[in-house]
Amino acid sequence: MLNQEFKVPAKLKTTSMVLLGIGVITLIAGVIFLLFSKDPVEPMRQLDQNRFWAVLLQNSIFFLLIALASVFILSGVSLAQGGWIVAFRRIPEAIGSVVWVFAIITGIILLTLVWTDNFHIYAWLKDGYNPHNSLNSLKNFFLSKPFFTVWTILVLVLWSWFGIKIRQLSIRQDSEPKGTTKTYWQNFNVSAGFIFVFALSLASTIPWLWIMSLDSHWFSTMFSWYTFASSFVSGMSMIMLWVLYVKRHGYLEIVSNEHIHDLGKFMFAFSIFWTYLWFSQFMLIWYANIPEETIYFQTRMHGPYRIFYWLNIILNFVCPILILMPRPNKRNYFVVTLVAIIILVGHWIDFYQMVMPATVQEHWKLGWFEFGIVCGFVGLVMYLVGNKLTTAPLVPQNNPLLKETIIHIS
Repeated sequence: MLNQEFKVPAKLKTTSMVLLGIGVITLIAGVIFLLFSKDPVEPMRQLDQNRFWAVLLQNSIFFLLIALASVFILSGVSLAQGGWIVAFRRIPEAIGSVVWVFAIITGIILLTLVWTDNFHIYAWLKDGYNPHNSLNSLKNFFLSKPFFTVWTILVLVLWSWFGIKIRQLSIRQDSEPKGTTKTYWQNFNVSAGFIFVFALSLASTIPWLWIMSLDSHWFSTMFSWYTFASSFVSGMSMIMLWVLYVKRHGYLEIVSNEHIHDLGKFMFAFSIFWTYLWFSQFMLIWYANIPEETIYFQTRMHGPYRIFYWLNIILNFVCPILILMPRPNKRNYFVVTLVAIIILVGHWIDFYQMVMPATVQEHWKLGWFEFGIVCGFVGLVMYLVGNKLTTAPLVPQNNPLLKETIIHIS
């Protein structure tokens, strides 16, 4: 008899609440620090404010896109009618269904920055920053308060709805008569709709709007795909950690080494894919040697962020490819757990070096505020996903591909 009903272990509940508490206390302390700062030097006061908002911006977007990656993975596998994920699909469903929480947090931060005219973060908010001429007419429309607000809200609402809907349809299928596929095909159609929305948002416009516009005079045609690859492999690593955690506590008995192997292959393959995009973006800019483009990498590669530049490559490419290349390592629970953590840390650093050079320039810090906010977001993920897993059986019932996932061989 399968152990279907997940109960949040006391240790997980305690850990999540402690981390969440650290995050809330850090946020409150950060607000108080800014309000009562007596630093007589105006530029330093401004840098503290920039750091406050940049840390919130980076972490909110990073964790939102990790949660969204689960919705993308579910949609992609549904359209491909892949059976391998059915054994543990309640994990990405739980992660994807809490996108709305991170969407609210991210939306509040983004809209606060834009509607308070915080041009120290988004420089294009300053009138005349992008010259008003025929060449910049489309860019000025794109980088404007009305467009930013409407498109951000619309995208966040749609992402949240799809994350909730896909899980609802999956759970509804549990109570349907055996052999009925109506809800299965409904999920298929909803997944197709999400992929369309995804193509118009994360695969194109949203990374330009939220992240690349921090350096609004710089642009890259591959930036959105680069951001997607970073969030996808991080999302797959998050799923791996939850699958192994839940399985270690006596659940998901039908998840075998074959399923773990498949997750490991995705982590391995998309680490290479991310590196391919990283190199393609860098190589074209390096080869063209146009000052407007090279300034982006000059700060990161040769300036004060060079430690993050090289850590980025080591953690997100060198470690995954060397550790996960042997087949046995993709089936070793300790090894894949270690690599999943390395990838998550590595891509957090990736997002850090996307955001910080444009907002705090060379005055970066990794102090109590950065670590406290990260703890808060990690605790929030643990709390939300853990509780969501308790609301439905861990193995989908009546899924047409359930038998396929049970006999799955990688």
